[in-house]
Amino acid sequence: MALTGRLFCFLSDEAPQHEGLEARIATAITPALAAMGYELVRVQIQGKERPTVQVMADRADGSLIGVKDCERISHAVGAVLDVDDPFPGVWNLEVSSAGIDRPLTRTKDWVRFAGQVATVEMIVPQEGRRRFRGRILAADENEVRLKLDEGGDVTLSRGNIRRAKLVLTDELIAATAQPEPEDEAEEAPRKAPKRWRPPSERN
Repeated sequence: MALTGRLFCFLSDEAPQHEGLEARIATAITPALAAMGYELVRVQIQGKERPTVQVMADRADGSLIGVKDCERISHAVGAVLDVDDPFPGVWNLEVSSAGIDRPLTRTKDWVRFAGQVATVEMIVPQEGRRRFRGRILAADENEVRLKLDEGGDVTLSRGNIRRAKLVLTDELIAATAQPEPEDEAEEAPRKAPKRWRPPSERN
């Protein structure tokens, strides 16, 4: 299906979908994350005058991300974006794990959490509505099928999904329970301030 007027980033069949500047940043940082054993879940930019780049990542081995992981990712992403230079002024960087009620951005996420409850917001209304909630029945790179809370099934086009995430339920908590990583003695800092510097000051 041809898409016009929107810039999309598909780094692989398992890569999250991004648009515009978020796609540019995702493309730039994904190789560095992969080399360290991490997978990109989502890049999101918040704010305009002093934008914040929010990077959400997973460990490739499926274990939980801890403080040290966030520090490693922050340093690696900061170094890449210093070179890529996506902003003309001061900006911030936030790094976090995907969490339990995580966004669903990749085919592997949808498949992994089949049977769990998710909410979906569409770009263009489908069947007269933009928002859906239901249990994940099946998914591939093109479509997602949900059993709706109000009854019945619906098949949604992945290319038309603006955002989707899991709903926090007792069932989901039980299904995702893992021992916390050793470096989680205290809560992981979610913000790592990053200041832009002109090229003349980077040496």
